[in-house]
Amino acid sequence: MMTQREALEVLAAERRERIVVTTMSSVGIWPTLSDGPKDFAYLPSSMGQGISIALGLALAKPGLGVISVMGDGSLLMNLGSLITVASHPANLAIILLDNGLYEVTGGQPVANAGRTDFAGMARAAGIPHVFAFDDLEQWKQHAGQIIAGPGPSFTWLKVQARYGQKTPLPPRPMAEQIQRLRGAIGN
Repeated sequence: MMTQREALEVLAAERRERIVVTTMSSVGIWPTLSDGPKDFAYLPSSMGQGISIALGLALAKPGLGVISVMGDGSLLMNLGSLITVASHPANLAIILLDNGLYEVTGGQPVANAGRTDFAGMARAAGIPHVFAFDDLEQWKQHAGQIIAGPGPSFTWLKVQARYGQKTPLPPRPMAEQIQRLRGAIGN
């Protein structure tokens, strides 16, 4: 099984000029791989909103392409976002990093950890392009095509759990991130 860092390294290599919205534990890793104006670290007071932010950006700027990176705990907090994405098609790639934990809130197992078929849920919601990988080499082989392909798409990556993690700090204040992103995509 791949690590979260390995999964994100592949994404960083294949993202091209797309906006990347990270949430929760991926916020602690992503800035070490990519820290440009199109990298948006969203650490809200409520989990599960990353897909909604990414969808809004994808709808507002359809030519750019947006990637939403979130964990299984965050997705479980807002499963309705999958139906919203399916009903508002956009150039959006959702990358789910499933480690079976609420990693940065204490390491508690998510409900039904290891038994939830997230790919099946995405298909049932109506997302047309759904993929699942638990092997790093398979993810490397297909990532570029998935990210470059039509949206919306949903990719479920099973990654190793990391215990003892703390909620990361964003690489810069939210107002600065918003200003940088606006400058990069043109208000």
